[in-house]
Order: sequence, then structure tokens, then C-alpha cells
Amino acid sequence: MSPSPEHTGPRRLFLHVGLPKTGTTYLQDALWANKQVLRERGLLLPGARRRHLLASLEVREDPGLARRPGDTAHPWQDLVAEARQWSGDVLVTHEFFAAASVEQVRRVVADLAGAEVHVLVTARAMPDLFISRWQEWIKNGARGRIDAYPPDGPRAGTGEWGWPSFDLGIVLERWGAVLPHDRVHVLPMAPGRSDPGELLRRFLGVLGLDDQGLEVPASAANASLGLVEVELLRRVNAHLGDFRSAHDRGTWIRGYLGEGGVLPGSREKFRPSRETVADLVARGERALGMLREDGFDVVGDASLLEPGDLDGRRHPDEVTEGEMLACATEAMARLTGDVRSLTRERDALSQASSRPPRLSWLRVNVRRRRPRTG
Repeated sequence: MSPSPEHTGPRRLFLHVGLPKTGTTYLQDALWANKQVLRERGLLLPGARRRHLLASLEVREDPGLARRPGDTAHPWQDLVAEARQWSGDVLVTHEFFAAASVEQVRRVVADLAGAEVHVLVTARAMPDLFISRWQEWIKNGARGRIDAYPPDGPRAGTGEWGWPSFDLGIVLERWGAVLPHDRVHVLPMAPGRSDPGELLRRFLGVLGLDDQGLEVPASAANASLGLVEVELLRRVNAHLGDFRSAHDRGTWIRGYLGEGGVLPGSREKFRPSRETVADLVARGERALGMLREDGFDVVGDASLLEPGDLDGRRHPDEVTEGEMLACATEAMARLTGDVRSLTRERDALSQASSRPPRLSWLRVNVRRRRPRTG
């Protein structure tokens, strides 16, 4: 489908705003892998995948945008400009859009004047989502205990880690203050209880499409850490103070330590305190009440948003020093194996080129280990 020269903008613009840890990576992998096919079917994904992340930072006026590498000038406006040249539907997707304030949402809609704006929100039960969000926070270099999450501070209201980034009730309140509620589409999901392929089909259905002929990921990535591993990583983070940039945290703490198979894979599930759970259940009930009473479009089974049973799970404070020592011992053995392998590769390259090795080679070229599942 080609844009019409008489048309000054898209017919509909769909903004997928998360929530984080609700199958967003799976959905985005599928969408970007099929960008050209979707374009031929009338759906434009403007720009490149990273540009959508940067656009979410611009919309939320995040000061971290200027510190990102590469071209960070006006990413949201770039996407809007490309969308205005398209006569079909447009999709913009990144989970960091969720925390936008009401005023920021108003500016988004104003920038898209003439298009019918829709918002897609993938969502899951609040206690499980909270636990995943805290773990993700730790994998990005944070040091706070689970019951201290989310962090306070000047960016708590629109930052990617605060309550408005993943509390469904707050997200509905903000986006529903600007958009008609029937254009706010909520897609419930539950890892382990709902098929990611079925989530993709529901997602595409909102856009008036299906998954026929698309290259679809076989399954959603599951790089969750177990109780002992995440508590050990939280303590290790206290010694990684010079890993300050988003790139360093994402590459080394999250990508290598958190998801690179360095830490053992116990997958033991855990819980926050009883008081925190009670607060999370109340937040979830508030969101469910809004879905029942306020006219939002629920695409799927809302019962997936009801909290599950956390009884029998341990709290991170219950991890023993002996458990962390055993975990750290195994991690050190794996790290040593990595260093040996990379040193051998470096030496082989050095001999082949007859040039002295660059001192930065080992630091820059550490490869991600294959995640372990045991």
C-alpha cells in the first residue's frame, strides 16, 4: 500500500504503551520482523525500533535522552513526520510511553491531529507485575530492596520505574482523560497461563489484522532470575558504581550478569512483604473496577488480571548467606571460564595478525553467554 499524495496524515495511529513486562518484547520482535509485510497490508511502523524508545523519552521529557548515544534529536517528531506521509494505519510501540502525564498525552494527541488515535495496553496481575518490575530494576543496576520499590524522586511521576509506568489504574486514568475510553484497548495476559502467540493475535486483531503469513517468534523470552540470584545481583550492584550509563547497565549488568547465564538459574519465585502485597491487590482491584465500569475496551479475559496465590514463596530477606555464597561461587567459576575463553581468542587473533592486542579488546568484546535454563 502506498501513501496517497492528497492525504496529510494516517487514518488511525495506534500507540502501544506497555505495560512493561507484559509480553512487549515478544510483540515487538514479531512486529519488527514483519515490518515490510505489515506495510504491504497497510500498517506502517515508522522509523527504526530504537527510534521508538527514544521517542518515548522525548514525549516524557526524560533528561536521559540527551545522554543516549547516537542521534537523539527530535525522535518523536521524526516518527510523526513519517506518519503524516502515510495514508493507512500507523503503529508506534514502546513500553516507556506508559508513564506519560496527562499534559504529555494531550501533546501527543495534538501532534497527531487529524488521525484517530488509539492506545493499546498489555497488562497482567499487579503482584506478579510488581515482582517482575523490581527484578528488572535490579538487573538495570538498582540496589533497593523489594519493598522499597518503586523509587521516589523527581522523575517518579513520569519516569520508567515509578508507579505510573506499570499501575494499570494510573495509566487508564491518564490516557483515558484525553482519549475516548473505547479507544483505550486493554489486553490482559499472564505468563505461563496465556499463549504469547494468542496475545499477538489479539493485538493484531485490534489493528484489524491477523498473523497469517507472518514470521512469529516460537515463544516469549524468559530470562527471569530466581530468588537467590536476584538478591545476590542486588548486592553486587553496590560495587558497580562506575556503571552509570544506560548502555553500561544494559550491556553488562542486565545483558551479561542478569541475562547472560553467568548466574545460576534456580528460577525460585518470591514475594514482597504482606503489606506490599495488600497494596498491590488493592491497586489491581481498582484497575479491574475501572475496566468493568468505565467503558474501556477489554480485549481478552479480564480474569487474567486477578492476583494469584503467593503463599509458600519466600521474601528476599529470607535468603541466607550460605545460599548467596554458593551462588557466587558458581558465578565466579563461570566468569573465570569466560575470561579464559576470551583470552585464548584474543591471543589467537594477536598471533594471526602479528600485531599487539589492543588493551580494550577484552573489555569491549565480551560476548553474552547462552542463558541457562537449569
